[in-house]
Amino acid sequence: MWYHNCFTPSLPSLYWHAHEMVFGFAGAIIIGFLFTAARNWTGLPLPAGIPLGLLVSLWLVSRVGMFFAYGPVLAVVDSLLLLIVAGVLARKFILARSWRSMPLVIVLSLLAGANIAFHAAAHNLIPISPLQAIEAGLLFVVLIEMIVGGRVVPGFSANAAPGVWRWRPTWLHPGSFMLAAAAFLADSFHVPGPLTGTLALLAGAAVAVQAIGWNALAARSNPMQWILHAAYAWIPIGLVLLGLASFGIVPRSAAIHALAVGSMGGLIIGMITRTSLGHSGRVVRAGRVEVTAFILVLLAAALRVASALIPPFYFAGMLAAGTAWAAAFLLYVVSYGPILLGKRPPGDDVPVPVGRHRTIGVHP
Repeated sequence: MWYHNCFTPSLPSLYWHAHEMVFGFAGAIIIGFLFTAARNWTGLPLPAGIPLGLLVSLWLVSRVGMFFAYGPVLAVVDSLLLLIVAGVLARKFILARSWRSMPLVIVLSLLAGANIAFHAAAHNLIPISPLQAIEAGLLFVVLIEMIVGGRVVPGFSANAAPGVWRWRPTWLHPGSFMLAAAAFLADSFHVPGPLTGTLALLAGAAVAVQAIGWNALAARSNPMQWILHAAYAWIPIGLVLLGLASFGIVPRSAAIHALAVGSMGGLIIGMITRTSLGHSGRVVRAGRVEVTAFILVLLAAALRVASALIPPFYFAGMLAAGTAWAAAFLLYVVSYGPILLGKRPPGDDVPVPVGRHRTIGVHP
């Protein structure tokens, strides 16, 4: 589509690509993960059966409509899903008194608001660029990654290698999160560059210290662990690039794609392989397919950022990055399709606590 300008969607191709990556692709993964995790965090049932099927249908109609028939009606339809999910999760967290999880509802609501702002801008109802709303949505996705990643990345590593040195002061995670949130809000509202850049650089440094404290080297022999550490490492890289972009030193595209391809893509491929295995009763272990997919996503991130930073490399880097990304998720679909569509092993109808997977059967 990009190189040959074919299969033109019903709205500008750049807007379609960016919107669908953030609100379509990442949005679906976030909803799926939170519905699964929130059931374990609260002990309460989340949508299943027909209600879940209706939500999936709403998502699918929006994806098809965004490509073939974008207009006011589709804009309203596409705006509903994230709002509904935020409302469902808020109710469950309140009933369970899971106040620690409420920031997820706040950020998810902000993500829904960014999606609404995109549609309003696309229909000239507010005086901003639709791309500005999408980029704000991406930054809210990164905040969700920080909230969830701050729990599961060090938690999974601690379960896999208990007793290994790790430095996790109680103040560092909320402190780095608040700095990143301040930087992202300043960026979204176009606060003067020096202030935004300073906040982003400080946030990048804080998140880097946090990630170093998790002792990623202890996970180097376990691909299911190191992919999460490697993907999370793209968050401080993206923050530093965002800070440098605010000072006019590097292109903004480098920061956006470090966060989108590196952290978002890396955490997604790391989590969907882990949860697909664990929640289908299989051993959570990476084979050649998983390792290849992990490397391809990280390679796609490096190539996409390099294409923004090195102008002569732009076309080759874009094509190589897109190919690597597509190949990684195609590998996932081919390898994991039978697992996800197949019959669940006997006895696997009990929720599996996040980070502790039962091992029924073996990895195929």
